[in-house]
Amino acid sequence: MPSLLMMSRAMATLLALAAVLFTTAAPSAAGPSAFGPLYHEYQLTLREGERTELIGPLWNHERSPTHAQWAFPPILSWHAEFDTDFEEYDFLYPLLTYNRTGKDSRWQLFQLISFSSLSRQDAAPPAERTTIFPFYWSQRSPNPDENYTALFPFYGQIKNRLLRDEIEFLLFPFYAKTRKHDVVTENYLFPFFHVRHGEKLEGWQFWPLAGLEKKEATRRQDGFGDETVIGGHEKLFVLWPFYHHTQTGLGTTNAQTHHAFLPFFATERSAQREHRSVLWPFFYRTEDHGKKFVEYGAPWPFIVSTRGEAMNGGRFWPFYGQTRTATRTNEFLFAALYRSSRSRAEPLERTHDRYLFFLYQDVHERNTATGATASRHALWPLFTHRRELDGTERLQLLAPLEPLLSGNAAIERNWSPLWALWRDEKNRKTGATSQSLLWNLYRHDETPESKNCSLLFGLLQYQKDGEGTRWRLFFIPFGPEARPAKP
Repeated sequence: MPSLLMMSRAMATLLALAAVLFTTAAPSAAGPSAFGPLYHEYQLTLREGERTELIGPLWNHERSPTHAQWAFPPILSWHAEFDTDFEEYDFLYPLLTYNRTGKDSRWQLFQLISFSSLSRQDAAPPAERTTIFPFYWSQRSPNPDENYTALFPFYGQIKNRLLRDEIEFLLFPFYAKTRKHDVVTENYLFPFFHVRHGEKLEGWQFWPLAGLEKKEATRRQDGFGDETVIGGHEKLFVLWPFYHHTQTGLGTTNAQTHHAFLPFFATERSAQREHRSVLWPFFYRTEDHGKKFVEYGAPWPFIVSTRGEAMNGGRFWPFYGQTRTATRTNEFLFAALYRSSRSRAEPLERTHDRYLFFLYQDVHERNTATGATASRHALWPLFTHRRELDGTERLQLLAPLEPLLSGNAAIERNWSPLWALWRDEKNRKTGATSQSLLWNLYRHDETPESKNCSLLFGLLQYQKDGEGTRWRLFFIPFGPEARPAKP
């Protein structure tokens, strides 16, 4: 009993001391607060709001008038943007994710199993979609015509998925029927035999032996009531891929003819383009009348030369290559040792240099209308630095995924807190800066009105603002009383 009483008194003393320390480290309007590695709260630098971190990188919480989030990296996180009515959950990202925008939502497990709810413009209940890729597909909608169920490969129907308006199958690959717009294709023993029909279209194939398809030109009205011509075509192949003869754009001003007996020769002719290849694809000549350039490959892809008004360049792979157009320049040196891409699409100019695939990357952007610039530098896996067009900057030391998946907010939320040994952030609009070493072992926050420093997880703290200067040692205030700062 005495020992239990002593233990209870000791526990009460420790709790009382912790309460005192926590109170002295409690958040204040004057600046951030720290309570060892257990607790740290501070203002966000790159956007409005506050952030709280518990037990180093293991838990964090952000909140502002426009967004909120919390995370247990890398197990679970939640993020919401109030302006767009958007929220997302990540569980062991990218294993399991949930996204919702308005009334539309989607659960997915590694892109294989997903459950979606799709809202409708007529205010009817949403359509519920379930996918267990590739075995089970279903949708239930207030409109019975949109319902479908498929149990692959046995039997089923799928609508508006996989780039097709409708798919039906029975004991796939023995039978499958697809429809895209007015074109219906019936497959038997896919992909060997099919028949196809549509508006002025008929065709068949017995792959790889032979296939033939013909379509006449048709006329349709666009959304503005203007009539447009949909070109026809004729397609023939024998012993695919060795011989094929194709005519496209029939009935239009740019009919094209493709003829090939591979690998001996291949030709393409139209009003805009001529292409001839011998020992395809190694030796060829292409003349583009519309873009006004001539290109030679001898042999492709090792030696290529391009000359013309719209495009110039060439390559001697793997040693050197360059291609230039009015809006874009691509260049490489010793294959992947160095690659550069420069583009201009008003009002944006962009330069992207890469060394040794992705080992080091350097990206620069400039808005020619406003003069604003942005940049990104990354040395995998050591660091990444990013400056946005709005003037915000962020440097992170140790970044094994960020250089490969730049701008991926889920990576930054779920994984970056675990290995970000050093963080340096600047906001040029507000003048705020912050630095953090080893999950706030050392932290420095500064604005035009205040300065806050924390060392050893807050065991030593310094704060300076309009009210004066304050010091804390072991979370207890010490030194002279706060006094107004000198002007």
